[in-house]
Amino acid sequence: MLERVRDWQPFDGGALLDDVAAVLDDVLPPEGDTAPLAERLCGHLARLVTIAVAGEAERDPTAAQLVVRARSLHADRLPCGRQEAIAHLRRLGWTANELYDRLTAIRCLKEAA
Repeated sequence: MLERVRDWQPFDGGALLDDVAAVLDDVLPPEGDTAPLAERLCGHLARLVTIAVAGEAERDPTAAQLVVRARSLHADRLPCGRQEAIAHLRRLGWTANELYDRLTAIRCLKEAA
């Protein structure tokens, strides 16, 4: 338990929004950034799901659907093909953004500055 407390990092909405912007932009991220972006987005989704569950946001039907989608995407592996990987990144980014917005709207999170 002590190890988990030591490793704890506060949720960074700004970093989430930066990563979402990188994958949803019209300009594709460089191929070498695909795996690191996927890993960061999965981390954002995991944290958002934890926040949603702790804040009982799943009582909200929209938030509950987004949590299910986030869990499903988090479990999926990054596809090997470039186009498939970009599509997966965009699904991760879109879901992270929607869940973040919903949690902010129902006051489980504060909006990033």
